[in-house]
Amino acid sequence: MIRLQEITLHEIRLPLKEPFRISSGLTTERRIMLLRLRDVNGVTTWSECVAGEKPNYSSETIDAAWLVISEYVAPRVLGVDFEKPVDVHPALEKDFRGHHMSKAALEMGIWALWAERDGMPLARLLGGTQTRIPTGISIGIQPSPEALVARVKRALDDGFRKIKMKVNPGEDVQFVGAVREAFPDAPLMVDANNAYTLDDIAQLKKLDQFKFMMIEQPLAYDDIVRHATLQKQLETPICLDESITSLDRAQDMITLHAGRIINIKPGRVGGFQQSRAIHDLAQQHGIPVWCGGMLESGVGRAYNVALASLPNFTKPGDLSPSSRYWAQDVVTPEWTMSPDGWMDVPLDRPGLGVTVDVDRIDDLTVRKQTLTA
Repeated sequence: MIRLQEITLHEIRLPLKEPFRISSGLTTERRIMLLRLRDVNGVTTWSECVAGEKPNYSSETIDAAWLVISEYVAPRVLGVDFEKPVDVHPALEKDFRGHHMSKAALEMGIWALWAERDGMPLARLLGGTQTRIPTGISIGIQPSPEALVARVKRALDDGFRKIKMKVNPGEDVQFVGAVREAFPDAPLMVDANNAYTLDDIAQLKKLDQFKFMMIEQPLAYDDIVRHATLQKQLETPICLDESITSLDRAQDMITLHAGRIINIKPGRVGGFQQSRAIHDLAQQHGIPVWCGGMLESGVGRAYNVALASLPNFTKPGDLSPSSRYWAQDVVTPEWTMSPDGWMDVPLDRPGLGVTVDVDRIDDLTVRKQTLTA
């Protein structure tokens, strides 16, 4: 049993080492919400809410999540006795719609608190079996095909095992075609972040010639049916990201044959319990999954690495090293990758597997709120 006694919310601001552009906007600095959790026995851990500054990926934002966590999520977990970690998700779902990222920040945090208290690596508590994870990189939209080729070359030289290129209408076939011509055998994929419609089928079909690993979320963020129509006309597997917000949505995708791969982001689906359920369903149907990134700090990265240790995470995830995004992360040791593109799952210490740099977080904090039972 575990009882949460205190939650402290911190907003920090981390500048990206380089701007990151997708079809819906440009990010140069991440406003990040970190949460420090403490149970009644004084055991502590940290978690991260992945909601962004603007509602361009999800309807959730950091400011909305701050309110939702303090007013609605925290009261459901503070001072409550939970018999096991899987009990947290139902407690947050009853008569409480949406706000998956807000719920995930606490649900996942309690999983980590449990692991910390029991002296167990978080990955093992989740049921992870992999000891290292193949690592991919996500490359934002570049100013020219030549610039994209140069950026992909750097990533390949660094050892990444999957290269994801963001695309947008007018910045797609010519751009990624130049990359495929330069690197005929490279493990490439594209991500549209719902920038296309079925009116663009002819353009999207041109991507088939490049033999990509997948095309991620080409159509609307909440769509399943139209993706099914598109998948029938493409040889390249469609990977759904934004559309998969729950186990039911994953079941819909499978039933309608709307995609052949799933990107599981635990914040997007409400935490670990739903992530594991989607993972298990996909495994039963022979559908590979992988873990996408949300420009997390090293705290959020710890949760993604633990989740990606589950056996059906067979595609390289967007689990880049800390140095990919930040001049200095908020954890030690920082997340690193081997020269051939693998990230170790930390199994030699309990909980998150990294130490949170509390002094650095305090220095970066621009607002703070403590909630108690």
